[in-house]
Amino acid sequence: MPILSVNIDHVATVREARRTVEPDPLQAAAAAQRGGAAGITVHLREDRRHIQDDDVRRLSEVIEVPLNFEMAATDEMIAIAIEIRPQSAMIVPEGRAEITTEGGLDVVSQADHLRPLVERLKGVGIPSSAFIDAVPDQVKAAADCGFAVCEVHTGPWSRAFQACGYQMDCPEAATELARVAQTGQLITEAGMRFNAGHALDYHNVQPIAILEGLCELHIGHAIVSRSIMTGIQEAVREMVSLINTAAP
Repeated sequence: MPILSVNIDHVATVREARRTVEPDPLQAAAAAQRGGAAGITVHLREDRRHIQDDDVRRLSEVIEVPLNFEMAATDEMIAIAIEIRPQSAMIVPEGRAEITTEGGLDVVSQADHLRPLVERLKGVGIPSSAFIDAVPDQVKAAADCGFAVCEVHTGPWSRAFQACGYQMDCPEAATELARVAQTGQLITEAGMRFNAGHALDYHNVQPIAILEGLCELHIGHAIVSRSIMTGIQEAVREMVSLINTAAP
């Protein structure tokens, strides 16, 4: 079964709504680890809308599981990654007007820009990951750039599954799930690690969790939302159970 890396960005979103000190993402990370999280993910956005530089530095010093650092492909973010030395650095597209990441990184068109950034990270021992749409050309471009990991954007699957009333016999949902699975196979065949994430929740995670070759799931908003009612520890424990008991 794949492992779960919990994205705690939206704990910071609540904090930044009041520009105060709570809730503290570090406390959320500790609770997530107690619930069974095998990793912690944060996205330090260029506009610092939720996670702050100090959050990332403190997390890198205290968490006991791997830190996945999501970032834009900029010199500023590369420098921060080199400073904090996360276990992985995932390059994602950013738009100031977007509420959340709306699509995968276009590695094909940005290969000349991305290749040296990947090399800089690799040179200090930081594996790089590309957040991509389920498109074969993006997989090939990522491999050519030297990425160690591709995370497949599962938003289209999540939207199709919801629109189908969470029915697996719905053709639209089946098509999107097959696209993720086929892209994952291409990723592993190219010698990269196959991860998946975005818009996964307690209703749609299991069909993704059983995909062959899948190594890691990155899930945040659904867990933080559920934790408002249940507490983060229980929310993570429930998500880990769903992943571990998924069956074809």
